[in-house]
Amino acid sequence: MKRIFALVLVALCAIGFTLDVAIAAPKKEPIKHLTDEEIYRELKKFAVVFEQARDNYVEEIDEKKALEAAMNGLLESLDPHSSYLNADDLKEFTDKSYGSFGGLGIQITADKGVIRIVSPIDDTPAARAGLKAGDLITHIDDEQVGGLTLNQAIKKMKGRPGTTVKLTVMQSGKEPKTITLRRDVIKVKSVKFKELGEKKNVGYVRISDFGAATAGELKDAIKALEKKKVSGYVLDLRNNPGGYLTAAISVSDAFLDGGEIVSTRGRKKEDIDRTMATKGDLTNGKPVVVLINHGSASASEIVAGAIQDNGRGLVIGSQSFGKGSVQQQKGLGDGTAIHLTIARYYTPSGKSIQGEGITPDVEVLQSEVKVLEKKKDIFSEATLMNALKNEDGDKKPGDGAPMTDEERDAKDYQLSRAIDMVLALAKLDKKTSNDKK
Repeated sequence: MKRIFALVLVALCAIGFTLDVAIAAPKKEPIKHLTDEEIYRELKKFAVVFEQARDNYVEEIDEKKALEAAMNGLLESLDPHSSYLNADDLKEFTDKSYGSFGGLGIQITADKGVIRIVSPIDDTPAARAGLKAGDLITHIDDEQVGGLTLNQAIKKMKGRPGTTVKLTVMQSGKEPKTITLRRDVIKVKSVKFKELGEKKNVGYVRISDFGAATAGELKDAIKALEKKKVSGYVLDLRNNPGGYLTAAISVSDAFLDGGEIVSTRGRKKEDIDRTMATKGDLTNGKPVVVLINHGSASASEIVAGAIQDNGRGLVIGSQSFGKGSVQQQKGLGDGTAIHLTIARYYTPSGKSIQGEGITPDVEVLQSEVKVLEKKKDIFSEATLMNALKNEDGDKKPGDGAPMTDEERDAKDYQLSRAIDMVLALAKLDKKTSNDKK
């Protein structure tokens, strides 16, 4: 009994056990803290419960899994982002952070007994299957997710590339549907870029997540686009679930010439850490429009907030996700670790991102543009009676072919609006510059 109690006590102390680190909404009644003696009694009670379960449960239990579940239960009771990572979990997290991992390609969070998709990752099985931010996963391989921890749900969706997994998904306003996805090796190149616009003079930069290599990839992208002498930039952070805080800071810094990027504030009033931008805007002050939507979370919101509050560019799209808490990974010295929420994010203006998100300067909801003027109704030579036919007129290049990137971009209403805004801002800047001369 003493050995069991000592084991539990050491484990709980090692993970920095406190009863008041929760970042949930403030309660009306103040927290009543336990005395050291009362805490000791509760821990002793836990040891008794553990021993009774181990000795008397109808089947043999795995002691290690039971203790891990207890530690994970403690952390997950605080908020959706705190968790215990065993050795396998820690390895998977490390692989994902460095841009290569196996699975479906979705960022998820626990939400009232189900799993909610924060964002699908570009060019992955989840994105190709049409899964969207906000979708709810109720079953994995016909098993309800209500009895699973977040890490357990993630493990069930991961597996050997080429194998399949069934997800039952609920999308807003639609009946639940079950889809089968084939697992793949997810290799994420977080930054993609190209030139857009009729004159190919708008630099388009898409960041799908914030990993260890994102800052370097962004610098290379901007350097290449600057050589093309683009007039301005669209920074696309839609459906970007976040990632490293350091990467978000570096991305923000690339577009700023000074000012605050973000502040983090912990439990104590004095626990405030402000991060400032360094001198040197890599885009040379050219217009910037940031695209966000409800799948833009965490690090994406830091970047959007920094650019918005510093007046560096316009943020357009829809309200972002509102994940404004800071997690720190704390190793336990045996190949395991915990993720613990230690602070909240605040934008330079002092606004908390948590639960609110970033409100765009211009709301542009994704829409489908309807063509009101039909090509066949346009008056032209071809509409005249007995007009000669073009011998190639019946041929329709591209019929049946997959949609090209150019066609996909053209149907992206939010992106089209962003491009128009960049060009308008660039013209305004040029006019202002000429007037000063």
